[in-house]
Amino acid sequence: MSKQMRDLWAEGLGQLRHEPTEMRVRIRHDGHELVDTARALLVWEPRRVVPSYAVPATELHATLKPSDAPVMPVPDGILHPGIPFAAHSCPGEMMDVDGLAGAGFRPADTDLAEYVVLDFRAFDEWYEEDERLVGHPREPYHRVAARQSSRTVRVERDGQVLAESSRPTLVFETSLPTRFYLPREDFVIDLVESDRVTTCAYKGRATYYGSDSLLWSYLEPLKEARELAGLVSFYDDVLDVYVDGKLRDRPRGPVAESLRQEFGLSS
Repeated sequence: MSKQMRDLWAEGLGQLRHEPTEMRVRIRHDGHELVDTARALLVWEPRRVVPSYAVPATELHATLKPSDAPVMPVPDGILHPGIPFAAHSCPGEMMDVDGLAGAGFRPADTDLAEYVVLDFRAFDEWYEEDERLVGHPREPYHRVAARQSSRTVRVERDGQVLAESSRPTLVFETSLPTRFYLPREDFVIDLVESDRVTTCAYKGRATYYGSDSLLWSYLEPLKEARELAGLVSFYDDVLDVYVDGKLRDRPRGPVAESLRQEFGLSS
């Protein structure tokens, strides 16, 4: 019996996973280069949906020692990018890196014995070749495809129309629900910026709108997502979305549920 690819992905989510890369990976911190390697690995701890970089300990130009940093409890369910690095879901040893408490982790796994997994947020600058990374390391199996469309899209909340457009851009992103991006002129509500700002490794820095931050825009997206510049999207996890006059089912699955929990949203 054929299996859906998403189901296969979910089956492996509970395992410790790694993938080699031929990219040159560099890390700079406090004006010093700590790593310059072509032997990095992408490592996913169990239930993590985004990877961390692991580098050979011999190529880390920093003092590495066992850490006394407190062990952080690991939440149940999917470990999305907002879950701190210090919540480790597999056996191993936390490490201090040049005095940065718990910025490294050595999984108790023979395939990773020579490597140290590093906390992306603990260091100032990360580069793949000569391009700076934002948010977190990118994985080779993640794809973001933006497609212009002539479908009609109407967005409502509790019966109130928020936007209506016949020129949406649909974004198909690996393991995530399809998102609809609309020209801001097609919104009939005021788009008031909130305090919430997030960073996507594949699309860039997102600005949010409204008191509950259900709408967002990439004003200056990364080059891979330049088609989205200035367009506005929304969480149809809680909003009613009509496509060509038909009410769209709300996204389901572990990632959608994790998003609802993160934002305190109801179905």
